[in-house]
This record gives sequence, C-alpha cells and structure tokens, in this order.
Amino acid sequence: MMKASVREKLKSGGRAFRAAFPCTIPVLTGYLFIGMAFGVMIEEKGYHFLWAMLMSLVCYAGSGQYLAVNFFTPGVSLIHVIFMEFMLNIRHIFYGLSLLERFAKMGKKRLYMIFSLTDETYSLFFVTKTPKDVDESQFLFAIALLDQSYWIIGSGIGAFLGSVLPFDATGIEFAMTALFLVIMTEQWMERRNRFGAVVGLGCGLVCLLLFGADNFILPTMLCILLILLPVGRASHWQGNAGEEMNEKKEQSEEVEHHAG
Repeated sequence: MMKASVREKLKSGGRAFRAAFPCTIPVLTGYLFIGMAFGVMIEEKGYHFLWAMLMSLVCYAGSGQYLAVNFFTPGVSLIHVIFMEFMLNIRHIFYGLSLLERFAKMGKKRLYMIFSLTDETYSLFFVTKTPKDVDESQFLFAIALLDQSYWIIGSGIGAFLGSVLPFDATGIEFAMTALFLVIMTEQWMERRNRFGAVVGLGCGLVCLLLFGADNFILPTMLCILLILLPVGRASHWQGNAGEEMNEKKEQSEEVEHHAG
C-alpha cells in the first residue's frame, strides 16, 4: 500500500512538472540571461562561479542579488545592507498577502513557496490556470522550483563565462529592469482589469515627484496598500457572495430536478 501511495505521488508530481514546464519557458529565457548577468557581476568581484550558484540557491532574491553585489566591498555597514535589501524587496509583503489562502493549503511546501516567491513566479501564479488533471499545490510548487533552477543555472553559466572570457559588464544591471518592463507589458496586454497597474504607476509617479528617486519606494508601497487593500477585501466579499449564490442556485436546480 505504501509503495503504491509513493508511486502515485511520484506520478502526480511528474504530471505537475510536465504541465508546469511549458508555462515557465518565458521565465526560462529571461532568467538564464539575467542570471548570467548576475553571474558576470559577482565574478568581477572576484568570486568563483560556485559562489554565484550558492547565493542563488540560499539567497534567491533576483534584483536583491544585483543590489547585494554592490555591497561586496569593505566598509559597508551591515545595517545599511539590511535596510536597502528590505526596501528593495518590501513589495513581496504585498505579493504574500494575496497568496495567503493558496499557500495555507500546501502543507510543508508553503515554506519553500514563501522563500521562492519572485516577481516572475508571482506573475505565473495568477496568469496560468492549473490543468484539470493536475493537483494545484503540486503545479504551483513545480513552477516555483523550475523558476529557481533556471536562475541558479544562469548564475553559474554567467560567472563561469566571465572568468574565462573578457567581458565589459557596464550597464548589465539594467537586464533586471528590462525584464520587469516586459512582464508588466505582458500583464497589461492580457488582463482586462488594469486597475491595479494604473494604481501602481500613478502612486509611483506621484511619490517620485514628491520624495525623489532615492526615497519614493516605501511611500509608493504604502500608498498602493492603502488603495488596493480595501478594494481587494471588497472583491473578496463579492466573490464569496457570488459563490454562495451559485451554490444555492445549483442546489435549487437539483431539488427541482429530483422533484420533477
């Protein structure tokens, strides 16, 4: 019985990875190249390519890793590093709030799902539908694991190539910004409801003008939270009300069917 259960879990996991891989191909193409850019940057600081892969394994932070490379110099305060990384990655708090219910159903996997949540993975969670014959928790886990593996491989390739080939890394850090722009454009074109994107752009522009380029991130996040949180709660309530109405309608139709 136990062997059959394990075999079934393996088959189910295999289906999830096979279903998830085509969905992650856009992230694959992006992560390999921006991961390589990160690898080149860290190699220029004198670190072996294995260090690049290890950092991508245990400190999987995307743009946070790009920023961290600039701190690999003597005299940088640890408090300054922590503050800057927190400010850069504070957006993940807002990502997590919208995934609390889905992650709560994933058992022990939820710890890895929280750790592995990136902008691109978050985007896939919301634009990709789980196939009918695949368990949702396994499907989401497969997406997250595949995405991180692409980043690790890209980091190693970039650092290795940077150590054996002459390479001018000037401006290479813009690769992450370019990827963000591509993701936003894709989501803008695919989604009918663009209210969130408009709110984000509007708050960012206003806070940029008010607080300047060095201090606008935190006010922007707070502004977005104050606007979107009430809207999200209202949408959640409406969605629950709609589900209850549909359930009652189905029950009444079933009663009428049996009565007929």
